[in-house]
Amino acid sequence: MIPINALGRHIAPLQNELARIAAEVIGSGHYVLGPGVRAFEQAFAAWCGVAEAVGVANGTDALELALKAVGVGPGDRVAVVPNAAMYGTSAVLACGAEPLFVDVDAEGRIDPAALRERALAVDRLKAVIVTHLYGRLAAIETIVDWAAAQGVAVVEDCAQAHGAMRGGRRAGAFGDVAAFSFYPTKNLGALGDGGAVLSRRPELAARLRPLRQYGWSAKYHNALPGGRNSRLDELQARFLHAMLPRLEGWNARRRAIAQAYRAGIRHPDLRLPEGGGEDDVAHLFVLRCERRDALAAHLHGLGVQTDIHYPLPDHRQPCFAGRYQALQLPMAERLAREVLSLPCFPELDDAEVEAVIAACNAFPET
Repeated sequence: MIPINALGRHIAPLQNELARIAAEVIGSGHYVLGPGVRAFEQAFAAWCGVAEAVGVANGTDALELALKAVGVGPGDRVAVVPNAAMYGTSAVLACGAEPLFVDVDAEGRIDPAALRERALAVDRLKAVIVTHLYGRLAAIETIVDWAAAQGVAVVEDCAQAHGAMRGGRRAGAFGDVAAFSFYPTKNLGALGDGGAVLSRRPELAARLRPLRQYGWSAKYHNALPGGRNSRLDELQARFLHAMLPRLEGWNARRRAIAQAYRAGIRHPDLRLPEGGGEDDVAHLFVLRCERRDALAAHLHGLGVQTDIHYPLPDHRQPCFAGRYQALQLPMAERLAREVLSLPCFPELDDAEVEAVIAACNAFPET
């Protein structure tokens, strides 16, 4: 099978370097929030073009702590898209706030017009999470301008967009605060869980640092409500710091694979994603097909692994027990029926890319 991802291929060239780093960390006596964490925070903040980065345990914690840093709490509303696997929604609920689900455009990113319309219907809209889905920047500038006029905080969800750039600014440098994941499959991934919250505003970073460690103002002195235990460990920080200089090259290869798919797949029943510019780091290559399940079965039969990102919108998740049954978000619901992800990772070779293209073009037409 041509895999949807292959982490073994990704890490193999780095194995000796990472083993050396692991030995250094083991011998250092610093395992959590040590000097390697601070060094990576500084390097990643500089790379993204922001003032501060605060390492945390994972990307979902990063979203929750980002929301708390801008003051989201019980009774507040937070606008969030419903087609990103509950990550943003889970963070909203963890703050005791209420998700305001907003429909998306045909590419799966938050629709600014739908956001404005939904915001008119509620009180206490405190923040909006702007998810840069599949590695491509959303209409972040438009949303930031609108939010500033409304007094609404903007949290960028950059979990899939490490390095996406528009107008000389990278993902994470547009909103008030930004959340990143370093889960192993991300464009910049650790060998375990990890995350970070970034901000252009030093005062928000000053809130984030105690929030990630119980709300401590000093050891065992809990000053800030909403704090939790969410710390990036030294080992993952050192690994990430070593990988960061390679990220541009990995992103370039992802873009090249995506461009090859756009150029080569010519099936009339397959709708390919837009993109290809510097604002798209091709974290995932997600096409649309009204016969999605038949396409997935066809590709599997020809040795191509696929996945669905994502099959069930948040407002239809069983955990809500029908609470949002009356809410209709047509585009998000349509995408959940149609999206299918093809293999797209830096170590995918040219022969595999051509095989994926040929398999897609061989799908029987309606």
